[in-house]
Amino acid sequence: MSGVYRRPFSSDANPEAVGGWKIPLLSAVWLMQHRFHIGGASSLSLRGHAHYLSFGGTFDLYLYGSDIPSWLPKLRTDADLKTRNNALFGDGTAGVENADFDLSTEDDLELKQSPWRWPMPMSSTERAILEMLDEVPKSESFHKVDVVFESLANLRPKLLTTLLAQCRSVKTKRLFFVYADKHNHAWRRHIDMSAVDLGKGDRALTPGGRLHPTYRITIPADLMPKETPDGT
Repeated sequence: MSGVYRRPFSSDANPEAVGGWKIPLLSAVWLMQHRFHIGGASSLSLRGHAHYLSFGGTFDLYLYGSDIPSWLPKLRTDADLKTRNNALFGDGTAGVENADFDLSTEDDLELKQSPWRWPMPMSSTERAILEMLDEVPKSESFHKVDVVFESLANLRPKLLTTLLAQCRSVKTKRLFFVYADKHNHAWRRHIDMSAVDLGKGDRALTPGGRLHPTYRITIPADLMPKETPDGT
């Protein structure tokens, strides 16, 4: 009698089963040789900014790449998988790093005791914040980005300059500098502005927003630069 093939991690046997998302992702990358990475707010959270991103609800897992297997988002896991293509950076892989990836969770004692530690392709903090900005305002809020940006005191200006030069979204780049100027971390003054194309013309991003005087994009009033006593 021939056996019945089931796709790996399929929930055919128990359609109500909900599994963890880590092992399927690592298996897709390292065993099945698919090429994609974790990015955006998901990478920021996994890199230690969860405190700033935790507003309750399901964990949104952003995956970036042109080779994400179609079966992966269909799995019933403890994360809400959101797939994105390579449009933001094209085929550029700057800032995608194999990050140490602990399989364990507080609820999974077997994995907690496992000696295996697999790396997972993941956006650096520098790339991840640009990916997160690209989701504003449809999938990420101005406020959440503002809170995260406050914690980004140790970004690498050389890598940021490279990523900003490769970034294809004028909106994303302009928003980045709105937040960078507002928080004024030490790395801001080391970014090579001559390498970054901010485009031309005004950009309307949010209804009822105010037009930023430098970056010419509409944003919430609380993100506008503070006026000096002489009104400038």
